[in-house]
This record gives sequence, C-alpha cells and structure tokens, in this order.
Amino acid sequence: MSFQYIEELGWLTRPPVDFRQQCAGLLEIDTPGRAVRALADNALDQTQLEKLARLIGTLRESGQDLGPLLPLRLGIIGTGTLNFIEPALVATAARYGFVLECIRGDYDQVAQEAFDPQSIINRAAPDAVLIAVDYRALPLKECPEDAEEARQRTEAAVEQLHAIRDAIQKHSGATPILQTLAPPPEPLLGSFDCVQPGTLRFLIAEVNRALCLDAAENGGVLFDVAALADLVGSAEWHSPAQWNLAKLPFDAKFLPLYADHIMRVLAAMRGKSRRCLVLDLDNTLWGGVIGDDGLDGIRIAQGDYVGEAHLAVQHMALALRNRGVVLAVSSKNEDAVARLPFRHHPEMLLREEHFAVFQANWRDKATNIAAIAEELSLGIDAMVFLDDNPAERLQVRQALPEVAVPELPDDPALFARALGAAGYFEAIAFSEEDRARAAFYEGNSRRVALRSQVGDLDAYLRSLEMEITFQPFDEVGRARITQLINKSNQFNLTTRRYTEAQVAKAQHDADCFTLQVRLVDAVGDNGMISVVICRRTSSDTWEIDTWLMSCRVLGRKVEQMVLRELVHHAADHAVTRLVGRYIPTERNAMVRDHYPKLGFSLIAEKRDGATAWELRLPAEIAGAPMAVRRLDFREPIALRPCG
Repeated sequence: MSFQYIEELGWLTRPPVDFRQQCAGLLEIDTPGRAVRALADNALDQTQLEKLARLIGTLRESGQDLGPLLPLRLGIIGTGTLNFIEPALVATAARYGFVLECIRGDYDQVAQEAFDPQSIINRAAPDAVLIAVDYRALPLKECPEDAEEARQRTEAAVEQLHAIRDAIQKHSGATPILQTLAPPPEPLLGSFDCVQPGTLRFLIAEVNRALCLDAAENGGVLFDVAALADLVGSAEWHSPAQWNLAKLPFDAKFLPLYADHIMRVLAAMRGKSRRCLVLDLDNTLWGGVIGDDGLDGIRIAQGDYVGEAHLAVQHMALALRNRGVVLAVSSKNEDAVARLPFRHHPEMLLREEHFAVFQANWRDKATNIAAIAEELSLGIDAMVFLDDNPAERLQVRQALPEVAVPELPDDPALFARALGAAGYFEAIAFSEEDRARAAFYEGNSRRVALRSQVGDLDAYLRSLEMEITFQPFDEVGRARITQLINKSNQFNLTTRRYTEAQVAKAQHDADCFTLQVRLVDAVGDNGMISVVICRRTSSDTWEIDTWLMSCRVLGRKVEQMVLRELVHHAADHAVTRLVGRYIPTERNAMVRDHYPKLGFSLIAEKRDGATAWELRLPAEIAGAPMAVRRLDFREPIALRPCG
C-alpha cells in the first residue's frame, strides 16, 4: 500500500471542492450536527481540520444543537508542543460522532498537572486524559556499557508514567490514556540495538513492553504511538527540524492520522467500534463474477496473483470473526448461485457457517444492509460495508451515511490492508465474551428464523428454554460491564457512561446495588445481556441509575425477570420504593414506555421528554432473590409484587 494512502487517510472520501462554502453554510442551519459529521467524514488535511474546528467552536458558542453528536471532554497533557493537536482532534471527533471539548494543561507541565488536585486538568474532571509523554522527557539516557543501569532506567521510566497515570485517575476521575513511545530512527549499534541493553531502542522497547503488560493485566487504556510511527516509518514520523524549531513531537503532516487514531481509541471507550462486516462477493471475496464465470472460472487460489489477493480479504474477515466481529453477505446475485463457492470451491476459506446473515438477491445494497442490521438487532452505525464497486459504495453512503464504507485501492492485493488501516474495529480490551460475540449474533439469526416458524410469542419463548443468571458486579465481569454501559444506546434508560474505575467504585459502594445478567437458551449462550445499577437516595428508596439491555434479547420478557429480581433484593434491603428515570436520546425511544409497562407510576415529566417513575413495593414479597442461581424461563413470569 502506498505511503500516501496512509498519510492522507485514503479509506475516506475526498473533501468536496466547495468545502469552505459548505462550512459557511452550516451557520445557516438550525440543527447542523449531521452536516458537521458529513463534512468531518472526509479525508481532511490540517488546514481543513482547523477550519472545521473553528466552525464547531462557533456553533457551540452560539448555543446550536449539534445532535446527534454526543458531548465528550478530553484532557491533554504532555511534553513538547501540543496546542496544534487540539483543532485536529475537535474536527476529527465529529467523524466519530462526538462534540469534543479539549482541556489542555500548561506546556511541559505533566507532573504538575497530574499530581496537583487543583490543576487545570484535575479541576476540569474530563471524561478522559491523553498523556502524551515523549521519550525525550524520560530518564532513558543510553548506557550500553551497563546492563544493570539500563534495567534501572527502564523501571524508573515506567514508574514515572504509571505514577502520572494513577494521579490523573485519582484526582480527576478521568480515564487516563497512556501513549507508548515512538523510538527515533538513529541507531547506535545498528541491527544490534534491539539486542544490547542500554541502547535507546532497547530501552524504549522495554518501556513499551512494560506498559502493554500492565494494560493487559490491569485494564489500562493505551494509544500505541510506537505502532503508528512504525506504520509510516520512524524517519518520517520524527522531524528533527520541527522538534528543534517548535518542539513538535512528530511531523505535523501526520496530524490528521494522529488525530484519527486517538479518536478510534476514544470511540472504542464509548462503545462506538463497529461490530459487523458486510461483504460483497464478486471481485471482493473472489476474482470474477460467479454468475457469469461459474465455479471453475472465478479466481481464488494459491499461485494466482488475483486469487491470492482475494484470499487475503477472506483471511482478514475470518480473523475478524474469530475476535468477535459479525460477518454478513450483501450481494446482487441469485441466492443459490452466490452460495456455490462457499459450498463447493476447495480454495474458499470462508464457508456459509461463518456468516450470521446471507443476503443474495437483486435489491440494492443499502436495503440489504438495513435488513441485516434489523435481523441482527444491531444499529446501522455498527456496520462496515466492503465492496470493490465505487458505484455500490456511493449508493450505500448516500442512503445510509451511518454505515462505514471504506474507499479501496484499485489493486485487490491491497483490499485487506485498506480495511485494516481504516481502524473500524478498534478495541481497548479483549475478553472471552468478545471472542464469542460473532457466535452470539449468529445464534440470534437462528432465533429469528425459529420465531418465524412458531405461531405465538409464548410458544416461541417456551421453545427457547431460556435460563437467566443474576449476580452482582465482580472483577471477572467488570470489563464487559463497562463495555455494555458505554456501547448500549437503544435499550438504555439513562445512557449514563462510566469508566471501569467508576464501575469498580459502584461495585464496592455500600449504597449501590448492582446486577449483571446473563442468558442461555436452547440455541446457545447469549452472554451478558443486561446491567443494572441502583443507588440508595433515602432509607427506603433506590433510584435506578442505570438499566440497559442488549438488543439481542428484545421481546423475550427479560425486563420482567430483571425487575422481579430487583424487587426481591430491594425487599431484602428494607427498600419499599423504586424510582426509575427515562432520559430521552436520539437512539433510546424504544424504552420510552419501559417503566409504565412494568407497573410504575409517573411522578415527574420535563419539557425535554425526561420522565421519572416510581414503584411502591408491597409489605411482603413472595419468594426470594435468585442471586447466582439460574431461573428457568418456563416458569410463569408475571411479577407478583407489582400486581
């Protein structure tokens, strides 16, 4: 892949020729949020990013509603000059669905900002803090003649970075994001630098390794600048002239790329990573057209340049599925013809069973993608569409702008690399539940098919033989709990977002009651499907701070089971009143009537549509909470305490 494709964010479309005029026009729109995002969703250069950032600032200052963009606050501390980063981040954030406010610490005041509880950053209490420390600011002086000193220098650098991270988290409550260190290109011993303790390359590699191990063990958030510099080449990344002149930690030409990679991490923290890859077939998964060329005529074989290029796409798709990304097909084809290679071609890596949904028909691609999202109970903004045909890509972009549609190079050998470079599936953690996610959605597709075969809802639910498991928050489930809190939008009553540290705090708070809920049925394991946080607001009242549920289990009466469990635990804690709130967003209209359907009574309503509801519990509650025992869904599920 060409260096230019990476540097210029080649997977994005080119900016419109009238970019400036379109920016100016946004000042005349009453609700410009979508138009701002549409402009941000182009490969903007530094000047255009600054222009868009100024526009966003003007719109915010004038009190404009920028919905559906969501507010996000980022603190920035580090060594070197960082003020040039801020506009690029603000504009790039809109590409990922955020209105970003940046709070920047004073120049080269990392320790002061971290350790002083009253510093600019700590007082601001942002959602996250980027700790952009350059290797030049750490005690990493070369000492190849002394291995013990090299070890001590490495440990001192790691301790310094961890102390800064911990102080930020303690004093601001924000999620700290640590950068790895990008090594300089100048060698001391040549190829032996990576072997000899005490060389700068060796020291930096040891620091990075320690940061990665700590993140893996303790759930920290890393931004791997070292990998980014390696991607473009360290000699290109580091500009001695710009460092000497203005203390820029990297060449300014990479600012759009740097900002995009930071926002990938922040988007992943907020649960906005994509979850489904929808694949075209002809000339995407194989060379040629199956309907014209036949099974023997398509090119997909080792030893064939075109065939191997398309096999690389299949290999990447299969690897993504194995880490939890759901695969689907959208192809203009006869269904039986489209399935032939998956069933009978010996060189195919992908098979029918790897796809949760297979849409091969003569409808337009956007209609198929919308149907795939509905069948999987996923939002349109969870989808990525890979297609070699520019016309098909354009049609999907215009009809479904929330779908990510990467621009592809002409050479199919670069398709897989282009998909990887776009970073749609960024992760900040990886669990067994993540690995199994594709299977969850494939099972959901089978449940949809089963539902169509069963006459009534109760019969369908009985056929699923569902069992539910309740237990309080714990260390094992904490990462997944945090992930659900930050990515659930549709079935989410308040859409409050919490960091892993805040989830841990709720877990250990005596005035909080927490539930993580899992579901197994005859088709398979659904994993964790619901999270509840209640906070005691008076001696007899719990307020339901957070109640969310995976859309995979909608329509299965799970919410009734969760409420029954909640009621029993409330009784055990001498709670006689539950208060639930609905805070409307663009995505959660489906739960507007959640509480009245469960028997709650309205106690307050605001102009913005937010409502508050209460449920008064009877003096005696039949039965006992199920805790971690499984509850068979074949029991009657009417909630007796709520009448």
